[in-house]
Amino acid sequence: GPREEIIYVPCIYRNTGRKIPDFLATVDVDPKSPCYSQVPPVSLGKTPKFPGLVPRDGGMRVWGSGCANGMRKLWNYGISKVGFGLQPFHHQSLENRDLGLFFQVVNPEDVFWKCGLGYPHTSHCLGSGEVMISTLGDPAGNGKGGFILLDAETFEVKGTWERGAEVPPMGYDFWYQPRHNVLISTEWGVPKCLGYGFDPNDLGKGRYGRRLNVWDWSSHRYVQAIDVGEDSAPLEIRFLHNPDASEGFVGCTLSSAIHRFYKTERGDWAAEKVIQVPSKKVENWILPEMPGFTTDILISLDDRFLYLSNWIHGDVRQYDISDTRRPRLVGQVFLGGSITKGGPVRVCEDPELQSQPEPFVIQGKRIPGGPQMLQLSLDGRRLYVTTSLFSAWDRQFYPDLIR
Repeated sequence: GPREEIIYVPCIYRNTGRKIPDFLATVDVDPKSPCYSQVPPVSLGKTPKFPGLVPRDGGMRVWGSGCANGMRKLWNYGISKVGFGLQPFHHQSLENRDLGLFFQVVNPEDVFWKCGLGYPHTSHCLGSGEVMISTLGDPAGNGKGGFILLDAETFEVKGTWERGAEVPPMGYDFWYQPRHNVLISTEWGVPKCLGYGFDPNDLGKGRYGRRLNVWDWSSHRYVQAIDVGEDSAPLEIRFLHNPDASEGFVGCTLSSAIHRFYKTERGDWAAEKVIQVPSKKVENWILPEMPGFTTDILISLDDRFLYLSNWIHGDVRQYDISDTRRPRLVGQVFLGGSITKGGPVRVCEDPELQSQPEPFVIQGKRIPGGPQMLQLSLDGRRLYVTTSLFSAWDRQFYPDLIR
């Protein structure tokens, strides 16, 4: 496809102390444009009748985020994954050059009464003409892995996707592969615990996830749990793009590990750790050892590279996954983080680096935070990165990011 000209970034002020509306920023990423690298105050002229800012309208909220948590580029044929209850979609009757962007508001009361779920996270468009959204818990903030179904035309809440009494104790991200009759979901933690920030006292108490949850795609039933370690908190999960492939990768945040999941000869699913980001021994931090804190992963469209972000350490890594069982580190760049020179943290022992990295500076401005959400261009040449994870955690780890 052609080079992208704009990207969309949800900007969420919830829990930041600023009582102003959330908005969706359109960022001009066309180097030939006079508005390059800016959020223009008016329409870019590239999406008909679409303003630069879209105010919040009291609809379904994701349970919090920082000022620029996630981003998703609208490719030629619509959205496969966006968050935050803003559900953009491509109007199929429009030509590619006339991309239409529309927004629908979903009433959270409908989600409560029809689904018994809360804290929505990941959405995917299904071939059935429905939108499916994973959730982290129930409306009270307890952990519960479930899925909301919306009508893709009316955005009416239809109910839940899952069937049967058994459901996972937590939820977060998901991906599905119909050719192998499978959906696999992940677990972050109990919303009412992690929603207030990271508390080391929550570790070892079952408040953070440890499983990949396997679902039968055709029957919508929960069939298997794959344990990847206590308090590992598996977040982003990705199948390879090859639709025949029966494998993929999942990033575990607290353990800072990447696991390869795969279909076995028996027909069930298993996982093996293939990447481990080592912790660093530090002083003047909340723990004596600092994990990388891997918050996002993605796979290039040709299934050649895997990218991951370490939100606490501050680096983005590129791995060659030509051999999926033996990823090979081929690129690394630091974009902020907690161990930069001149900061409060002193690294006492580092199995990887000889010295602490330099601060991340763009046009004379030191950028707070660390690399979080990632989006790769279709041609694999440009990687877009945001810095905010979740406002309660931002305030705790990167207070300058909130300010």
